[in-house]
Amino acid sequence: MLASLNRARRPFPCWLLLLLFLLSATTAWADQANVFIYHRFNDPRHPSTNISSVDFQAQLELLQRQGFVVLKLGQVVERLKAGGGLPPRCAVITVDDAFRSFFTDGWPLLKQYGFPATLFVSTDSVGGTGYLSWQELAELRKEGVEIGNHSASHAHLLDRLHGEGEHEWAMRVSADISRAQQALQEHLGFEPQLFAYPYGEYDPALAKLVEDTGFAAAFGQQSGVITSGQDFYTLPRFPVGGVYATLEEFRSKLFMKHLAVQVVLPESPVIADQNPPVLRFYLKQEELDKSSLRCFVAGMSECTVSRVHGGDGFFEVKALQPISGRRSKYTLTARGADGGTWYWFSQLWVRPDIGEMSDHSVAR
Repeated sequence: MLASLNRARRPFPCWLLLLLFLLSATTAWADQANVFIYHRFNDPRHPSTNISSVDFQAQLELLQRQGFVVLKLGQVVERLKAGGGLPPRCAVITVDDAFRSFFTDGWPLLKQYGFPATLFVSTDSVGGTGYLSWQELAELRKEGVEIGNHSASHAHLLDRLHGEGEHEWAMRVSADISRAQQALQEHLGFEPQLFAYPYGEYDPALAKLVEDTGFAAAFGQQSGVITSGQDFYTLPRFPVGGVYATLEEFRSKLFMKHLAVQVVLPESPVIADQNPPVLRFYLKQEELDKSSLRCFVAGMSECTVSRVHGGDGFFEVKALQPISGRRSKYTLTARGADGGTWYWFSQLWVRPDIGEMSDHSVAR
């Protein structure tokens, strides 16, 4: 018996202590989640926001094969706000608009792989043609789908009505968002803590309004990686749909790292007088090959990248042509110094003076 006690008191072997340390260090330093946004499943009538079941299953298979932990969006927000770590390979599946194809084609595949999802609902559309009913939403929530607020009307919340001042605009938008919260409380028995901007459009005033309403976080549709230290009310997601729904596109975004761009100018993504807009930012990541920094404009061509004289780590980028659509993005990429890792940041641009296309586009 004494011999067995002595054996029990012996210290762990050095190799085991080292292994435990490395595992804990890996977990502690993992603070990024690659979040994807989907809209329609197996609905080729709207190609830019659709993904086929074949392509979606291939993406889920890749997630499983590569050992990714798929979390709900709320879990990621909660962990990052608490200062806790995320799994070394962390991904999130989100779906906007609550089209019925998620219930018939998307969710069955997710259940097959045991992956959760976060669904953002525009409540005025619930029960309409092609949309989920309250009964279906209740069933999805019972099965573990996380529900978020996507406004009641799914309107362009940035738009000001004719003769509307800032106070009147804020009251109208606040009422729209609150109406959605009330409907979700009435039909599903809870008020969500997560908000997704319709069309991914926001500006500082709208983000502040959403924060003041009491949401824990809000999400756009500008592509990028979620990490600690970001603004919780303008968080990015990688859009998936149309030409960006292929397995190759998904794989590249899945292993992308966060490009730690600190925007200096402008304060708002809304394009005012200067078009094409100039983006000035600070970038000081030692693990980057700065010479590889490139900028691309959604649906257009490259843009110029130049260092700002007199400031180490300060850059400016500008499109070669004016932004013509309602929404666009400057996407910045850079290769890591190791030569094999890529980093990504996307800056949203919005022109509220431009109307919406019938099928809002998904862009890189």
